[in-house]
Amino acid sequence: MTQRLTDDEKLTLKTGAFGAVFMVSNADPGVLALFRESFAASGAMADASGVVKEALTSGPLPKLPRDSALEVEAVVLPALRRGIEILAAKEPQDVPVYRAVVLTAADRTARAHDGVSPAEAEVIERIKDALGESG
Repeated sequence: MTQRLTDDEKLTLKTGAFGAVFMVSNADPGVLALFRESFAASGAMADASGVVKEALTSGPLPKLPRDSALEVEAVVLPALRRGIEILAAKEPQDVPVYRAVVLTAADRTARAHDGVSPAEAEVIERIKDALGESG
């Protein structure tokens, strides 16, 4: 039996997903790239289903630190891990959906401008690790 997610739980899922895209985008920054990357990531998020789609498309936008990549990671990676825990407890069938949406959005973001840079690939590996997808 599944349980409804609270607003805080939805915000945790959103913080992880949007933050992962932000991390990849900032790994190899550029103004023109930012527009392409945002568009690419939004397509992946729109493809979500079930409670994951509800979490990513409702409520406020997450507030992410802007000062340093380390501060962003300190918020985003725990949010990704916590998002998996929340879904595993309440909506276990949506764990693979969340992982797929986040990783697809991260990958599309990286590929949106001149392919995946080494810095972007490194960030994606950290995201995979947080989602329990390493290896």
